[in-house]
Amino acid sequence: MKEPPKPPPDPAEELLKECPELSAFGVEWVRKWLDLRERLIEIAKVMRKFPWMVDAVRQRPVDILHPYTVEVYVAVDGSEACISLNPPKAFCAQNGAAKGVRLELAFSRYETYEDKMREVYRPKGLLAFAVAAREYVRIL
Repeated sequence: MKEPPKPPPDPAEELLKECPELSAFGVEWVRKWLDLRERLIEIAKVMRKFPWMVDAVRQRPVDILHPYTVEVYVAVDGSEACISLNPPKAFCAQNGAAKGVRLELAFSRYETYEDKMREVYRPKGLLAFAVAAREYVRIL
């Protein structure tokens, strides 16, 4: 007797094998947004570059989070990186220590960063007048 054919592999599981960083969002979330596969891969690449973001995502419920609301900013000088899951709240890390912050940014200009044209933002409100106010490049 023949064995029954094996069911086709789950596309969400396959993507999680390629991009294990996405497991921080959960299998059901990945399955729900599988039609935005390219965006999910972009998110995974950034999270691979900044591993602390995986833990930051795990700390927050992401059931209703749309992949295009995930934003990542990097300080122009490279000293800080931030992930925002629901603006204006974000997690930012300097020297590997992540903390929750209120990130309010205003568009400044376009600039080439990592061979792509990216948006550059400056803090708005009182933070804009701080001596150490950084500019941030939106990479995701």
